[in-house]
Amino acid sequence: MKRIDNAPAGAGSAVTVRGLVKHYGATKALDGVDLDVREGTVMGVLGPNGAGKTTLVRILSTLLAPTSGRATVAGFDVVRHPRQLRRMIGLTGQYASVDEKLSGRENLYLIGRLLDLPRKEARGRADALLERFSLTEAARRPAATYSGGMRRRLDLAASMIGRPTVLFLDEPTTGLDPRTRNEVWDEVRRLVTDGVTVLLTTQYMEEAEQLAHELTVVDRGKVIASGGIERLKARVGGRTLRIRPADPLQSRPLADALDEMGITGLAGTSVDTEGGAVLVPVLSDEQLTAVVGAVTARGITLSSLTTELPRLDEVFLSLTGHRAGEGQDSAPAETPEEAVAV
Repeated sequence: MKRIDNAPAGAGSAVTVRGLVKHYGATKALDGVDLDVREGTVMGVLGPNGAGKTTLVRILSTLLAPTSGRATVAGFDVVRHPRQLRRMIGLTGQYASVDEKLSGRENLYLIGRLLDLPRKEARGRADALLERFSLTEAARRPAATYSGGMRRRLDLAASMIGRPTVLFLDEPTTGLDPRTRNEVWDEVRRLVTDGVTVLLTTQYMEEAEQLAHELTVVDRGKVIASGGIERLKARVGGRTLRIRPADPLQSRPLADALDEMGITGLAGTSVDTEGGAVLVPVLSDEQLTAVVGAVTARGITLSSLTTELPRLDEVFLSLTGHRAGEGQDSAPAETPEEAVAV
């Protein structure tokens, strides 16, 4: 499975956030967030539960007013121009929000009409999205009869009925089976190919690796890291040299020899017995050169020699001190006076 190709150079900014703050009493859900999302790309927003990810999405989609700071989406200020902005965006929250009494087709048609689509266009758009999300056979059934995965797909289809310029996906694949999750990923890729900008919050590291061009890591309401995935991995450091002898039985003797030579650092080597490889933590280019030289000097025939950056979940843990999914989102629901006026 391939990630989305790199975005074209020189893309403008579809989402711009500067100094965004949101208070809930004495609690700062957001504490001076800065963010830029390039047009036609996927920005992955990572963070433990309670980090402020959902609050950020609510503000950017005009569902919640910030305490201070400024944000523009598709050229519209989220506070001053909410009505215009809502015609440019789509939103899928953490839980499906379809009307269970209506059929799948009726749900999509209703949203199309609310977006001022002509009746014929709303029907056509609804039918096209039902087919795209493999819901055509269930189109006339009440949404209450849908499985959890089907409701999720219908919710995603609803967010796309108006052909949004910017799409906000707040943990869109939570609870989905692998097949449905992959269908969602494929649809996100198609949207980006068509020029849609996506801001994706997720706790699935694989999802971020598959979809995101860039990542922003938030914790306790602050941005603590941002950039491309490989750049963040390099920032954390911790390259690993994977040495696979042609004869797997040589793995353990080789690991012992490298440790005895004292060139593998305090962490020492480890052996992947299943993969028949020696794993060496590499802290510098000089150490890498010394290890390779030692292997060559022993005359061991290798089947492969590769360097690996840390896994994204290891990067996440290193940056936040939390594993993805730890904690609990505790941002309270906004009060009426906090909500942006329609």
